[in-house]
Amino acid sequence: MALNPSGAISLGGPSTGQSIALELSLSPTATISLNETDVRTLAGVASGVITMPTDFWGKSNTPPATELAIAHSSSPYVTAYSWSSAGFGTKFANPATLPTASGNGVAFSPAGTELAIAHSSSPYVTAYPWSSSGFGTKFANPATLPTNTGRGVAFSPAGTELAIAHNSTPKVTAYPWSSSGFGTKFANPATEPTGTGWGVAFSPAGTELAVGHSSSPRVTAYPWSSSGFGTKFANPATLPTGNGRGVAFSPAGTELAIGISDPPCVTAYSWSSAGFGTKFADPATEPEGTSGDSVAFSPAGTELAIGTDDPPYVTAYSWSSAGFGTKFADPATEPTGSGRGVAFSPAGTELAIGHSSSPYVTAYPWSSSGFGTKFANPATLPNNTGNSVAFS
Repeated sequence: MALNPSGAISLGGPSTGQSIALELSLSPTATISLNETDVRTLAGVASGVITMPTDFWGKSNTPPATELAIAHSSSPYVTAYSWSSAGFGTKFANPATLPTASGNGVAFSPAGTELAIAHSSSPYVTAYPWSSSGFGTKFANPATLPTNTGRGVAFSPAGTELAIAHNSTPKVTAYPWSSSGFGTKFANPATEPTGTGWGVAFSPAGTELAVGHSSSPRVTAYPWSSSGFGTKFANPATLPTGNGRGVAFSPAGTELAIGISDPPCVTAYSWSSAGFGTKFADPATEPEGTSGDSVAFSPAGTELAIGTDDPPYVTAYSWSSAGFGTKFADPATEPTGSGRGVAFSPAGTELAIGHSSSPYVTAYPWSSSGFGTKFANPATLPNNTGNSVAFS
């Protein structure tokens, strides 16, 4: 997790803001100095004066991503690569037991030790152990399966639950999760989403679960606990203008964004433990196209990216507690087809897009200036439309 993009930040100990010590995985009462190497590295200031707190705003000590996975529409339905700051590395061997049909959603567990794929045929969700060697032996299917095509998949922040958005009632299904795989299915929510579940996301604290779906109100959210679904939150006062696709909470858990099937392609709300707050104004420059299929906040919470169905196929904005800021310039080399999935790397230094035409996945360096020069395509491409992407 990144430090706040604004406000107070302390070296350590109690603070009205966040702690550099905690970001460096030290004790909150650790005695540290601005001149220490790891502190300077976090600030990005190799020598000279460090300015508190501004040099630390939005900075993260998150290790870089080491793998990138893509769920796609033809066999083997999921493809994964090693990843570094140089971009795509070698493709991992396909899993010994493949998902059974089009991969529509993909997610690594928070520890990076499991990988789950939502897909179009029974059992609708497939999961594997994951290591630096790639796919392990497929976990046993859940005893009670989702009821139809899996669209979106997400692990809880603690890695102790797994949720799948899917086509038929109850539209969202969730299971306890452990290193042994799927546990006994949680009871369905008392009030289900009203249409096909497309996207699903847990809040950063793991205390809420949101589903993007077809049919009004197009987004539904619930309190979440180790007991499962709580009582559905009231619908937002101003509903999205199109069917809900991908959903994402901001890293601070204070905003919720939804990709939607009609202009402006994205809708966002303030969020609290009481549920939906006021809808943010639409971006001043809306994404091109008629559908936003996926959304992702950067780890620092200072940018928001949307995958869309028309060129440039990916659009990104600066983001703050006031909502959408200025649109970033489009990438110099755009993805080649409809943007179906979008993801920032854990350190926020790369952005990947799964899309509908070859090479099916495109990735860029990312900074506060926006898109960098496109990384070279992987040597071995995914086999057809990239529907979802995830960094480990």
